[in-house]
Amino acid sequence: MDLSVIPNLITLMRLLLVAPVAVTILSHEFMLTLILFAVASVSDGVDGYLARRFDWTSRFGAILDPVADKLMLIVSFFLLTYIDIFPVWLAAVVIGRDLIIVAGATAYHILFGQYDFMPSRIGKLSTLLQFLLVLSALVGLAIFDVVAWVLDVGVWLVFAVSSLSGLDYCYTWGRKAVAASREQSSR
Repeated sequence: MDLSVIPNLITLMRLLLVAPVAVTILSHEFMLTLILFAVASVSDGVDGYLARRFDWTSRFGAILDPVADKLMLIVSFFLLTYIDIFPVWLAAVVIGRDLIIVAGATAYHILFGQYDFMPSRIGKLSTLLQFLLVLSALVGLAIFDVVAWVLDVGVWLVFAVSSLSGLDYCYTWGRKAVAASREQSSR
């Protein structure tokens, strides 16, 4: 077996965990949800580490990894909002940000061709905070009550950083689109 596919296999496993996470949230099996979500969260770091450490990066992995993250987070935020754990406005910001990023990346690809999408630092921070907030909520549901102010701080941090990240992506990729458009029109 070619070891360089290990990061992609880990990412595929994370993608396959989305459905069981959704089912366990809806069935209120929060301990199992916590375990599955924690495995998915850790695997996100492991596949990235292996890809960078051993130069096992691939175009497939570069696309699939953020898709797996976004799908896991969108489903988790949507369902945790559905069962009244997170406020609707927070889910709207988190999901809206991701949909804007995906729509922008798709439009850029259609209009200008292949792009090398590199997550920004604030984008990575946003994703990390979102994972930590979901984990905190699941710990509170599965094991013990998390102090209310911890979740409140997490909610506001995720709101602020996700909003800033969304604006950052719009600004950065808007500038790149303008530059690519000018380059195309000058040919």
